[in-house]
Amino acid sequence: MKTGDQNMRTVGHPTAADPTHTKLLEAAGEVFARSGYYAATIREICTRAGANVASVNYHFGDKLKLYTEVLRQSFAQSEVIRKVFDQDAAPEEILRQVIRGMVQGICGDPSDFHLRLRAHELAQPTPAIARIIDESVRPIYDRLRETIAKILGLPRDHQKTRLCTHSVIGQVVHYAHAGPFLARLWPELEMTPEQLEQIANHIAEFSLAYLRKARSNPG
Repeated sequence: MKTGDQNMRTVGHPTAADPTHTKLLEAAGEVFARSGYYAATIREICTRAGANVASVNYHFGDKLKLYTEVLRQSFAQSEVIRKVFDQDAAPEEILRQVIRGMVQGICGDPSDFHLRLRAHELAQPTPAIARIIDESVRPIYDRLRETIAKILGLPRDHQKTRLCTHSVIGQVVHYAHAGPFLARLWPELEMTPEQLEQIANHIAEFSLAYLRKARSNPG
């Protein structure tokens, strides 16, 4: 009975420490990043991980749950940005650091499968996006609104606060997802660490210039 109880606790409840669990996540990240969720297959993922095709159901439940976990991990840098909001610093400085973190997080090495994975998700959203927004995106979005609201001297739910928040996000996202256009319009642009720092500083200065003016001229 004791052995049976141990088996019941183990089968169907694998842990992240299980080597197969880790291999599946790593293989799935590469496959999903290359093919997207809809075109990727469980067989390809398992072949790449050196695992049995039934292992996905055992470790994650199904393809969507595996994908959701991979996508969730790709937003791990969100934790770094969250910590910035907890600093005892002026809202202007917090905004600068958050913009820097966002630029570095989504405009980095294009060979990074996390960036390609998120690009696929934006192009072809899956049911996983709801969980990712609630767990990773919305908390940062709300804190960003709070920071911008302090600079503006307005409530965080004010329309101008919302518009300014989306303007900041839009500037960052432009560099992350307009690659084909930028390559032709600005072929000299290279996303080196130095260039990313310059882009982040420009977005911060550009945004703060308006936010300060809007605060002094609320009308």
